[in-house]
Amino acid sequence: MEFNDIAVYLLQCLNMALGNSIQGETSYTNSFEILVKEDGVFFIPRLPAAYVIDSDLYEKIYMIISVALYPNFTLLKQTSIYLVPVETDDYHIQRALFFPWKKGISSRLVISDIEEFSANMVNERIPIMQNLNIEYNRVTSIAIAGSTGSGKSYMLTYLLNMLKGISDLIIVDPKFDSPSRWAKYHQIPVIYPSPSRAKSDFVSEVNASLSECLKTIHSRQSELFKDPTIKFRHLTIVIDEVLALSEGVNKNIKEAFFSLLSQISLLGRATRVHLLLVSQRFDHNAIPVSVREQVSVVIQVGNINNRSAQFLFPDLNVEGIVIPTGKGTGLIRVIDSEEPYQVLPLLCPTFYTKGDYHA
Repeated sequence: MEFNDIAVYLLQCLNMALGNSIQGETSYTNSFEILVKEDGVFFIPRLPAAYVIDSDLYEKIYMIISVALYPNFTLLKQTSIYLVPVETDDYHIQRALFFPWKKGISSRLVISDIEEFSANMVNERIPIMQNLNIEYNRVTSIAIAGSTGSGKSYMLTYLLNMLKGISDLIIVDPKFDSPSRWAKYHQIPVIYPSPSRAKSDFVSEVNASLSECLKTIHSRQSELFKDPTIKFRHLTIVIDEVLALSEGVNKNIKEAFFSLLSQISLLGRATRVHLLLVSQRFDHNAIPVSVREQVSVVIQVGNINNRSAQFLFPDLNVEGIVIPTGKGTGLIRVIDSEEPYQVLPLLCPTFYTKGDYHA
């Protein structure tokens, strides 16, 4: 379908569906027009108009054209109105509401041999879905949230497999569960609790490990000061069920844990030190707000609604996003210096392995 044909089709959809939202004005009365380009859809209102151009209008238009374009295109959901200038001398139509898109819809990766697949990873690019990769060099921290049984542990195991060849790993597993089995299979040390130890003692051990990571950051910063071109091997601190780690411990130990996480998240990017955090939710009891704000890859799996997404997607209205059904589905947001802000429906990869660590 040509872009002109798409524009005509979307005009028909908007004329029929907007209704009272724009006081009955339509494209037939020259109240607005639609322009479709390679990077997305432009809703161009003709001003002055009888309707208010605000976030509510933007959301209504998004919901209409998101469904209308499915499955040929996926609109990238924005947290607020996206207003762009239009190159014209006619001041009545010099601005537009912009709806960026990606061609097609999210498609799940199916990997027959995860060991071979991870060994062939190119340029530290971690495949997440068809046509979506994470450039690990640009990542500060990764957060994965979801309720029990949503598939977050499976997604964590996938990322561990992809990271083990490019990053040193420090794994903290408060539940002594699948990350510990994975670490044992790959002969990687893991910090886990013991029935004979108090929880505060366990978190103190975690704090000691985080403190060593912070020393590594400071040491690398000194080396970068002498030689800005130096490249370090990635170091990733993996904490499963971080909420279980931070609840019910001595106040001073928890504050130290939060302080260390904050410093690592703020200082780690330039020195290639990353956080990979997993939790059922990421409220202020799980991690400090400063850590959450530094996360550049956000993954929410399981049931998606405004309530479940409120911590990792605080400014996002999830209505209108077409999310596939099934296990290991949800939302993903990737923010880096090269890619535009985008929130996409997620289908976590399906992978097979010779090991039994995720059984």
